[in-house]
Amino acid sequence: MDAQATIQALVRLIDDPDEMVFQQVRDELMKFGTQVLPVLEQSWEQDYYGLLFQDRVENLIHDIQFETVKAQLTAWLQSPDKDLLSGAIIIARYQYPGLDETLLQERIQAIRRDIWLELNDHQTAFEQVKIFNRIFFGMHRFRGDGQNYHTPSNSYINNVLESKKGNPLSLCVIYSIIAQSLDLPIYGVNLPNHFVLAYMDSKHTSIGIQQEDNYGVLFYINAFAKGSIFDANEIKAFLNGIHLQPDRSHFEPCSNSAILKRMLSNLIYAFQQVGSAQKVAELQSLRNLIP
Repeated sequence: MDAQATIQALVRLIDDPDEMVFQQVRDELMKFGTQVLPVLEQSWEQDYYGLLFQDRVENLIHDIQFETVKAQLTAWLQSPDKDLLSGAIIIARYQYPGLDETLLQERIQAIRRDIWLELNDHQTAFEQVKIFNRIFFGMHRFRGDGQNYHTPSNSYINNVLESKKGNPLSLCVIYSIIAQSLDLPIYGVNLPNHFVLAYMDSKHTSIGIQQEDNYGVLFYINAFAKGSIFDANEIKAFLNGIHLQPDRSHFEPCSNSAILKRMLSNLIYAFQQVGSAQKVAELQSLRNLIP
C-alpha cells in the first residue's frame, strides 16, 4: 500500500471510539508529517463523521503544524547564518501556518526599493537614517501600537507588515532587516522592557569626530518613537530609572537567536494575559529550544 492509500485508510479510523486505537492512528499519521495535512483538511471539509471526528482532525492538524514549526526552528538554530527574516517567519507560522511568504517578501522589497532610491554613498550615517525614517515612518506609515501594546498580533511579522503597527521589537526587526539589506549596519539591542537599534560605527567615524564610544556604536535608534536618534547616556538614564546596573549587553547588538527568544517571550506574556494556557505551553516549548 502506498503512502497516500495508507493515510486515507488511517484517516477513516480517526473517529474510532476506542481512545487507544485513536492514539495509535494519531501516532502513525504524525509520522507522515505535513503530507497528511491536505487529506485531513479535505476530509474535515467534505466528510462528516461527527463532532468527535472533526475535533480530533482539528487537533491533529494543529499538532502536525506545531511539530513542523519546532523542526523549522531547530533547523534555523543549527544554520550558520540564522537569517533574521527567516526566523521571524518561522515564529509567525506558529499562528499562521498558511502564511504567504511571497507576499511578505514583496512588502519588504517595496519598502526597501523606496529607501534605496534615495540613498547614496556620500550621505552620512545620520542623513541615511533620516531618509530611512522619512520613508519607513512617513511614506509607509509604520508606527508603534501604544493602544494594544501587548496584543499577540504585534509580534507576528506578517501582521505588522500588513497593519503597519507593532511593538518595539517587531518594528525594530523589520527596520533592521531592511537596513541590513541596504548595507546599513543597524542591529537590535535587547534592553530590559524595551528594544532599540544601534547604528554600528563600521567606518570608525567616531575617531574623526572625537566621539567617545566604548561599544562600537555611532548612535541608537528608537523605532517605537518614529526612529528618534539618541546616545548611550539615554540608555544609562533609562536603566537608572528602572534601578538596573548598566551591562555591556544593554549597549551592544544582540544575536538573532536572542531576538527570536524575546519575540517568543512577548507572545508568551500576551497569551498569558488572555488565559490561553495551550498557546503559552507551546510557545514556552519553542522558547526552550533556544539556548
